[in-house]
Amino acid sequence: MHASLAVGLTYDRYLNSSGCRRSLEECYHWSQSTALLNRQLREPIKAKDKDPIWGTAAALAILSFSSPDARTPEESWPLKSSDHSDLDWVRMSKAKMSLWHIVNPLRPDSLFSVMAGTFAQMQSPLPELGIDGIPSALAAICLLNDSSTAKDNPYFDAAHAVSQILGRPDSEVTTGQTQLFMRSIHGPFEGLLRNKDPVALLLLYLWYRKARRSIWWIELRARVECPSICSYLQLYHKGNVGVHAFLPGGTLADRWN
Repeated sequence: MHASLAVGLTYDRYLNSSGCRRSLEECYHWSQSTALLNRQLREPIKAKDKDPIWGTAAALAILSFSSPDARTPEESWPLKSSDHSDLDWVRMSKAKMSLWHIVNPLRPDSLFSVMAGTFAQMQSPLPELGIDGIPSALAAICLLNDSSTAKDNPYFDAAHAVSQILGRPDSEVTTGQTQLFMRSIHGPFEGLLRNKDPVALLLLYLWYRKARRSIWWIELRARVECPSICSYLQLYHKGNVGVHAFLPGGTLADRWN
């Protein structure tokens, strides 16, 4: 209940364009739902608890993503100094998915079994080889070619994941499709992103730019983080012509509008 109310208040904040600052009521319900979930996970999980646990974990992942601490791009990652809270939403998403096999939201008696199609999109396999489907300019900046794989190129999965939504009309971009990119943030690519590598940041920027127009909770973070990424790249990587071609004012900036 608390998690649902917190998400409802967050959505209200989005509809009213009241910025990134959370209300006290929103924070209260978020805190209560977190405490209750932590308490529940310390006890044996009964069948009747599986759906509430999964629903709460999913809600907390949305809350974590949609509630950046920054109010302006200047206060936001990656422009701000690095600290332990960077990319907290990545950790929360992984924590949610760690419960998958415990609660199994696809079991026949689960309320979430109706979302089987969305879950299938989230977990659909990415290509194992090559650059089919990746725009040539993006493949070039990621140093990808026809023989590239995820093992030899850290951008491989992320580039394929973001490319799957770049060419789609906004009305056809679904939550499941956007989650493919979030799923690709692991291993060497996650390390590059945390270290503010320009190509990794560009891939995140392109994902924000497309996904924000279809998924409301992505829009709330993108409002500050998208311009922050642009400013960071313009400030610290001004000589990277390939990256700047995708940013506002660049030759490829409007290619996938």
